[in-house]
Amino acid sequence: MIILAVLVVGLAAGWVAQLVLGERGRPGAEALVAGLVGSFVGGTLANLLAGDGFDIAPSGLIGSIVGAIIVLAVWRAATSGRRATRRSR
Repeated sequence: MIILAVLVVGLAAGWVAQLVLGERGRPGAEALVAGLVGSFVGGTLANLLAGDGFDIAPSGLIGSIVGAIIVLAVWRAATSGRRATRRSR
């Protein structure tokens, strides 16, 4: 059951990260994957720093969203250079 909760929180964090970074509409695959990765890393770190362990807590939810924003921003920065060079050829 906890795996399902982590997936749902991760997908929601990716969607929120996409909205925060200025993209509207349905979440893309990159936002969902970034949400899962950011949720895992950010949520785990926030929970451990707050002393909540691995339970679902507000600190983990906030950490999930912050982690997803960071992962999505880095992902877009890394892939924007490749997109620009492809267009110029």
